[in-house]
Amino acid sequence: MIAYREEKIKNAICYFAAEHTKRTRKPLHQTFLYKYLAFLDFESLSDTGQPVLDLKYKAMERGPVPVEIYSKRKDLKTDCFEFKELEDDKFIIIPKGRPNLEYFSSYEIQKMSRLIEIYADVFVKASDISEASHQSIKAWREAWKKQKNSMIDYDTQFSGDIKNKSKKELTPPEEHYLIYKSLEEAFH
Repeated sequence: MIAYREEKIKNAICYFAAEHTKRTRKPLHQTFLYKYLAFLDFESLSDTGQPVLDLKYKAMERGPVPVEIYSKRKDLKTDCFEFKELEDDKFIIIPKGRPNLEYFSSYEIQKMSRLIEIYADVFVKASDISEASHQSIKAWREAWKKQKNSMIDYDTQFSGDIKNKSKKELTPPEEHYLIYKSLEEAFH
């Protein structure tokens, strides 16, 4: 249950599109966006026990892909950004206006800024950021290994069977995640 979830998603996309374009002087391609969003969710999950955006991801060949955004990309346009289709089902994201960062905590802003520092570079190719997501997002590897193009389960980002760990074995992020997940399930 993420407060202002839709606003956070919209403003995160706007932030990544604006900052990536400013640093690289090239438009943000969809592959980069999907990886930025996945890194944001899965790194915060590992650090705190809660994803920032709580997007649902599919384990696709080039890494995690947020299905809610991917499935709407042909018509996705807000006051903050728009997806523009190029040839061969390729898309770029055009920022429109400035992102409202008031929806994010200082931790979340630092995390987004760090991702831009690492990957928004003219020398970083889509294949590089895809490979980085393969290496660092354990949940993608687990889903890909089980079945290509399957949905990614946030539980698998943690070591072992998180549901069957004793309270003593749980790390603070794992404990927070189980509480967060229970609340999510109770409200759906």
